[in-house]
Amino acid sequence: MVFKKFTQDLDDEKSIFLKSDIDSLSQKFDSKIDDEIHGSELQSFFSINDLYIKRRDESFVFINELLSKPFDFSKDESVQFEREKLDFPKNDAERKELWRKSIKYSVLSRFVDLQDEREKNKDKKDYVQKADSTLEREARDYVKKRMDRMAAAKKTHETTDENFSTFVNAITLSMDPHTDYFPPVDKRSFDETMSGKFYGIGAQLKDEDGKIKIASFVGSMMPAERSGNIAVDDEILKIGEGKNEPVDISGFAVTDAVKLIRGAEKGSEVRLTIRKADGTIKVVSLLRDEIKLEDTFAKSAVINSDHKIGYIYLPDFYLDFQNPNGAKSSNDVAKEIEKLKAENIEGLIIDLRGNGGGSLPEVVKMAGLFIEDGPICQVKGRDEKATVLRDRDKNVLYTGPLTVMVDEMSASASEIFAAAIQDYKRGLIVGSTSTYGKGTVQRTIPLSPDADNPLSANKNAEDLGALKLTLQKFYRINGGATQLKGVTPDIILPDRLDYLKFREKDNTAALPWDEIPKADYQTWSSSSTNDAVVTETYDQINKGSVFSKIKSNIDWLGANSEKEYSLNITKYREEQKQLKDTYKKLDELSKLPKDLSVKNIAADTVTINAAKDRMEKNKQWIKRLSGDIYIDETVKVLNNMIVSQKALAKANN
Repeated sequence: MVFKKFTQDLDDEKSIFLKSDIDSLSQKFDSKIDDEIHGSELQSFFSINDLYIKRRDESFVFINELLSKPFDFSKDESVQFEREKLDFPKNDAERKELWRKSIKYSVLSRFVDLQDEREKNKDKKDYVQKADSTLEREARDYVKKRMDRMAAAKKTHETTDENFSTFVNAITLSMDPHTDYFPPVDKRSFDETMSGKFYGIGAQLKDEDGKIKIASFVGSMMPAERSGNIAVDDEILKIGEGKNEPVDISGFAVTDAVKLIRGAEKGSEVRLTIRKADGTIKVVSLLRDEIKLEDTFAKSAVINSDHKIGYIYLPDFYLDFQNPNGAKSSNDVAKEIEKLKAENIEGLIIDLRGNGGGSLPEVVKMAGLFIEDGPICQVKGRDEKATVLRDRDKNVLYTGPLTVMVDEMSASASEIFAAAIQDYKRGLIVGSTSTYGKGTVQRTIPLSPDADNPLSANKNAEDLGALKLTLQKFYRINGGATQLKGVTPDIILPDRLDYLKFREKDNTAALPWDEIPKADYQTWSSSSTNDAVVTETYDQINKGSVFSKIKSNIDWLGANSEKEYSLNITKYREEQKQLKDTYKKLDELSKLPKDLSVKNIAADTVTINAAKDRMEKNKQWIKRLSGDIYIDETVKVLNNMIVSQKALAKANN
């Protein structure tokens, strides 16, 4: 399993290794890697990695050779990009043929774009009309530059250390998809995501033709902008940690450059060697400061429809593990609810689309904002009794109509929250066919030389990062696992990602679904009308044709996602027209005839207007919400819930 995963991780398109390489390495190592894990001499990694580097560099030579000659786009042939079920190439000729077709497709795509650009500008006086042969050469030059950057990035990134981390993860991920090994710098990135902050210089980077440049400044007068020595579009040549030798970042990806710039401590020094617009080169010393990832925190707005609706977006269930007084998602959501209640909202949307999870205690606390005390979920390890995680606070912060938005990227803690709201019949879940299906609990175990770390035999050893180890599964209070199956919404709305195979159930290493006895809980007392609301909502959806048309177009994309693609220019244009027409239809179907009326909360106005970049981000966010067809449909659901509950209250009186 480890051998297969490691070779696939190195060469997922099966275009680097030869079949004879895999057969030879498999014969030698696929029954010995387990012995190496248990302490015998490590040989497999070095043999596999060395051969991979050799074959990869051979492929770079292939690419340059292939791009040195014109392509014939009249020939009737095709290329298959979904190679998971196919074998590795048998020999050099077959491998080169794979690369030829892949490169030809890239050149064809660029060539057609250049032809379309020529057609579009043919009537302009100052536009220079170029022959097809010239456009074909320019297309090859364009692809060559892109492939050269890819080659440089691979050579820079695929160090022995990086590839060894990939090897270790091939071991851990054979257990389940969420048992990960984090090298020290990746562990820091994980902590940054969870806490919503990092120590950096307050600048966003961009890749411009293979050069890492300053894209913009972040926050209000952070170190980069405050220094007065750095400007937008300055090119970063080297990055140095304090007085250490600076690292030349030629060929680096933006993400790798960012890892070097960020640090573990506030006030630590980072030195940037930059090239200014006039060509001068200078070294700028900066002291890192705390940068808050505001986009990772909860935020809210008011939607004025038939009724006044509150909206809260939560991208993660974040928690600052290092700081007891740091950011907590449950506290932040509670604050947003209080602000919305001050606006006299009649219904509330919690948007967990794209929320991949986070802190388990935080989701328990957050669910408790909407129910009286009671169980939220159950967790159970191997060979142990289930533990019920409870909300022990009888207070309910919000008692009104509630909907929770989810999609296929809503995972883990998001699924716990949605499942609890659904099981208590506290509100309605709205979203795609199912959530992600990650129903496992992980604990991060440091491998650092810490006096309190039982895994650290040598207290003077270097920091080796951390393991994120799966220890338990969690279960709904109704007894069913969210593992594999996820949460099925009460109201299902098709979306563009439905046909893609990336959920937990699509991973062969995923743990199975099971169930345990249900917990003792009482459903929400005032939600008896939700079934009628679901029926009424589906009636409204079926009367309209928008979501049925969205589904038919998504089904077509799914049916055509694994096909071969033509390298004949005429057939290529026909295929691209079908694709573009389908995406255009989806774009048009996803547009609202009239934007929603979305406004910021009055209490947030001062904070939003305090910084120019914050104002611009907020403007874009409000615009996105206003045109979101899925939010619009969820607002309609809430309107139905509000009307239904008012009618029920009137009848009871």
